[in-house]
Amino acid sequence: MLDAQYATGTSSSKVREIVVNGIIAALYIAVSALIQPFGFTQVQFRVSEMFNHLVVFNKKYLYGIILGVFLTNLFFSPMKAYDLIFGVGQSLIALVITILCARFIKGIWTRMIVNTLVFTFTMFLIAIELHLAFDLPFLFTWLTTAVGEFVVMAVGMPVMYFINKRVHFDKIFK
Repeated sequence: MLDAQYATGTSSSKVREIVVNGIIAALYIAVSALIQPFGFTQVQFRVSEMFNHLVVFNKKYLYGIILGVFLTNLFFSPMKAYDLIFGVGQSLIALVITILCARFIKGIWTRMIVNTLVFTFTMFLIAIELHLAFDLPFLFTWLTTAVGEFVVMAVGMPVMYFINKRVHFDKIFK
């Protein structure tokens, strides 16, 4: 049984998927830790959010990104309970929307633009979170968090594109 799995590559490909997603989660956490004071405020510049663009190359990166968001919020967020629900939920919803849209969109740049817009729009969930936690004004908070997300994701597009030229994100799971 094990020989058949090994021969077909199913066992090694699953291990590879787990390892790669573990590395993505660790990178997300490490980058978030470096900019911690700017990742949890009314104006958020969580640079690690650029890793969200990985799903435009392969949907299997979703697991590493979500794990990274979950652990980052668990370890660093001043409002753990809210962030574990709203932060992880916002990321999951936006990633799934991007994955579903990617089926109909050709081209990495177009997918990254759509991904950026989806993440920017869904920051209303983070605005709800901050409104509930700190009684911040919803619309203004949505604007400030959306602007921060848009800037990080927009800057992340060329960064991820050029890293992909070297690393080939779309071929890592093959």
